Amino acid sequence: MDSGAFLMLLAAGLWAGAQNALAGGGSFVTLPALMLAGLDARAANMTSTVALFAGQITSGLANRALVSGTGTLSFRALFLLSLLGSLAGAALLWVTPAPTFRALLPWLVLAATLLFAWGAYGPRPRAGHWGRHRSALVQLVVAVYGGYFGGGIGFLMLAAFTLAGMAIRAANATKNVLTATMNTGAAAVFAFSGAVGWAEALVLGLAAMAGGWFGARLIPVVAERHLKALVVALGLALFLGLLAGA
Repeated sequence: MDSGAFLMLLAAGLWAGAQNALAGGGSFVTLPALMLAGLDARAANMTSTVALFAGQITSGLANRALVSGTGTLSFRALFLLSLLGSLAGAALLWVTPAPTFRALLPWLVLAATLLFAWGAYGPRPRAGHWGRHRSALVQLVVAVYGGYFGGGIGFLMLAAFTLAGMAIRAANATKNVLTATMNTGAAAVFAFSGAVGWAEALVLGLAAMAGGWFGARLIPVVAERHLKALVVALGLALFLGLLAGA
């Protein structure tokens, strides 16, 4: 890694960590930075997951006292579904040829951007009472997607938990813990893939932890709506850039 790539990844990690703390969408910053640093799209996605999961574990632990099941499905079941689904999604990414993933990547980014926009600006789902089997199936699908790519999983879980009747505070805390679970499971698979750029992951991870600490302190003074608009703009720009370079 040359000095230019080091400085770029350092800046990207700081930005992504702060952005995740403030609004989310940090992978929209780390993914293109890793690709510019020379990693192919699949390796960049794996490396980004490995780099950022430690900070997500910290967020999950901070919320662990508020976690809850959906009423029809226990938290333990949600945890196991999240872990198993993320392992399956990560394994699927492992066996996906790099050119195939590169062709899929713009559309995955677009899907994640639209999910983020829906979660940020769309109507809030009304609390309902989904059955046990529907809650389990949705959580498993979200977890597989989370292990494979991961963009927008937080908003998918918030919507699903709300529809299942969970209070918003518990839904948010449970989402944070299960996001950390999914990314930990995926990172564990990717660690053995041989595709992770470990030097890049170390720089990004340490910078993201510092950025997250700084971002958490900016929460009272930064307008969240502006940050969410920035995330959507970044996602659309990344989609167009990836599509043009496909």
